[in-house]
Amino acid sequence: MAPPQGSSNLRQQAVKGVLWSAIESWGRQVISFAVFFILARLLGPETFGLIALASVFLAFLQVFFDQGFTQAIVQRQELEVEHLDTAFWANLGISVLLAILCVTGASFVGNLFKEPQLVPIIRYLSIGLLITAFSSVQNAIFQRKLEFKTLATRSLVAVAIGGVVGITMAFMGFGVWSLVGQQLSNNLAGVLIIWWVSDWRPKLRFSLRHFKELFSFGVNVMGMNLFYFFSRRSDDFLIGYFLGSSALGYYTVAYRVFSILTELLTSTIAKVTLPTFARLQHEPERLKNALYQAIQLTSLITFPGFLGTLILAPEIIEVVFGTKWLPSVPVMQILNLTGIAYAYFYFNGSVLMAVGKPSHKLAMDFIQAVANVIGFSIAVRWGIVAVASAFVIRMYLIAPIVIWVIWKEIHINVLTYLRQGAASLAGTILMLFAIFVIKYFLSNLISSSAVLAISIVVGIIVYVLSIFLIAPKLFRQIINIAH
Repeated sequence: MAPPQGSSNLRQQAVKGVLWSAIESWGRQVISFAVFFILARLLGPETFGLIALASVFLAFLQVFFDQGFTQAIVQRQELEVEHLDTAFWANLGISVLLAILCVTGASFVGNLFKEPQLVPIIRYLSIGLLITAFSSVQNAIFQRKLEFKTLATRSLVAVAIGGVVGITMAFMGFGVWSLVGQQLSNNLAGVLIIWWVSDWRPKLRFSLRHFKELFSFGVNVMGMNLFYFFSRRSDDFLIGYFLGSSALGYYTVAYRVFSILTELLTSTIAKVTLPTFARLQHEPERLKNALYQAIQLTSLITFPGFLGTLILAPEIIEVVFGTKWLPSVPVMQILNLTGIAYAYFYFNGSVLMAVGKPSHKLAMDFIQAVANVIGFSIAVRWGIVAVASAFVIRMYLIAPIVIWVIWKEIHINVLTYLRQGAASLAGTILMLFAIFVIKYFLSNLISSSAVLAISIVVGIIVYVLSIFLIAPKLFRQIINIAH
């Protein structure tokens, strides 16, 4: 094993990881959003609803695909080549079984939702399970080494290729198959690229001992993924079953915008936190400070991003997607109310995994999943807006439990923890006031696209100036990191 890295070296690697993770997340989401925008213009709500229904079944099977081996490889301090070989062949074997289950179970899913079109869609999308199995270990190796530049390049090229395929098929009139082609070509391009740039190749060996070592950690991750499935996908299932594919299409578009924002505004740093926190697992003070800094940096972009999108949701939907998607506006606004909570809670899982307490995160995920399923089941009778409201209410109701678990594990100072977003919140409030004034006086005088453009430009200027005046030290820190 290499000698432990010093504080400055680790910090430099982490910062570079954040920057390349940002390039990946922002670049990929810009490309994805552009593709999504074109496809939403060409295709209707029912098309997106069908893919969302198929994705519910596939997402359930994917819970059992990786068995948490990727996170286990990243987290382990002592890693042997047998761990990598064993993980690769285990993933490949499981993916074959899951693909077979997909093909045989597609008819059941089509009958369940009374959507016969789902059967061939699910069967073709199951090919993606086989494709993904060939890249998971290489992906974990690059994450472990904090080599996010390679991952960023691979992701951007794959998303671009998938987008080109999807848009081309949509223009040619393939309808829902455009989205199927987009996903499969994205997966295939990603695998080919990562095999090209990686120097690791699996050998024909499988070690039961190494499997058990990975699985002892990964089984908790698999449990988390299972709970995440029920937490995240039960709303899609219930909406599709009770309200139909068109209603699910409107909900999917709103949630897709919310997911893109989440990826842009939080996942950028989150991808770097697990390997960084894992290296600090025996240095509690440095780990706490790293968590504080992650929250502070994330709140700087999360607060204005989510809340600004909330107030501009009508203009965004009308200008970007068209008036046929206006029923998605209230869902999008409600979901974005979770923005403040995301800045604080998005990294808690990485902390628990880094200190070797995946079972505690598993327990938290279980609570969230149960609360979501109960809330969605009650709310679905009142429509998609009520389902989105249930999601937000659940998040804030269990917030004290989440904070308590982190306090118990790494003994955070709760006031210091909560103060990390104070400057960002103050700047965001001033930004929202400026946008509200623009909308109030200009909405009836100029087009929605002009209102949107002016609001974004003025909002950014007001927010940056606010942070400069409210927290000059933090402002200088951001400038230094950027350089």
